[in-house]
Amino acid sequence: MNGYNLTNLKELEAEAIHIIREVAAEFENPVMLYSVGKDSSVMVRLAEKAFYPGKVPFPLMHVDSKWKFG
Repeated sequence: MNGYNLTNLKELEAEAIHIIREVAAEFENPVMLYSVGKDSSVMVRLAEKAFYPGKVPFPLMHVDSKWKFG
């Protein structure tokens, strides 16, 4: 991975963190859905980074759809 790709990933991460903070500030009762999959695990980690060293200011709700894709 060259420096450009790493920079691009950092920009995408920063944008995602900004959006998570914006949602927490704008909405009265946000919640993050969590299915224990790869995508939702990344979202939880981004939320942790967004509010570090504090706690994530909204609850996580586990969703088990019982549907497995792939």
